[in-house]
Amino acid sequence: MKEIKAIIRQFKLDNVITELHKIEGLPGITISEIKGFGKSKGKDAEETLSEGLHQLVPKVKIEIVVHDALVDEIVNTIQRTAHTGNPGDGKIFVVNVEDVVKIRTNERGESAI
Repeated sequence: MKEIKAIIRQFKLDNVITELHKIEGLPGITISEIKGFGKSKGKDAEETLSEGLHQLVPKVKIEIVVHDALVDEIVNTIQRTAHTGNPGDGKIFVVNVEDVVKIRTNERGESAI
């Protein structure tokens, strides 16, 4: 099992969700509004938020836990759909998941996804 975490531009979210819905077997996604900065520290970003002395860029984080077989398709879909070619497009992280517990049924492992 893997967890895919993607940090993308806010205005790309609807397009990414639309394309992810087309993937058969997608178990679901979690979306969070976040803010931060990359190497440029947000200096060249079109939208920034002031947090004290710092400029932060609003972004969206998508989190998906999936069977290994779906990872490439999901990552490729997010990358293709969120891409603008400009600095600040975001990042995709893929990490191993050791276990999952479905609270309602107490299922564990891949059957709990």
